[in-house]
Amino acid sequence: MSDVPLLRVVLFEPEKAGNVGNVARTCAVLGADLHLIRPFGFHLHDREFRRAVMDYLEGVTLHEHASWTAFQGTLAAGARVWAFSTHATDLHTRAGFRRGDYLLFGPESRGLPVWLRDALPKLKLPQPGGGRSLNLSVAAGVAAFEAGRQIEGW
Repeated sequence: MSDVPLLRVVLFEPEKAGNVGNVARTCAVLGADLHLIRPFGFHLHDREFRRAVMDYLEGVTLHEHASWTAFQGTLAAGARVWAFSTHATDLHTRAGFRRGDYLLFGPESRGLPVWLRDALPKLKLPQPGGGRSLNLSVAAGVAAFEAGRQIEGW
């Protein structure tokens, strides 16, 4: 098995403890790292976060970053960061994910800022029923499992 994690899920300025806890659980199940970029809309010691993450946090490699710039400073040359956005045109199923890719999601209330999503390759999840967008933890789970399927061939 490789030292490189299957995936790295990145939450930019997450606002809701429950969503982050659920994403952490998904990361634990997949063997993915979780990166959280400040500021957060909650504290990692909040009861809601602990309730959502349960004991799954023990199985997650968690990285906290003070800012987008600090996060960027940790990226190796050639790292692939995929921005997920309702503004994208390319579907996540056609991305051709590779082990160690970063899947980036924006805050629940506003998504990724324009300056950030325009600087990165963007992917979207299909939303054939219309509506606004999926819940953050659902979107991260759908994307991460598809990326895992592409990488591992499940």
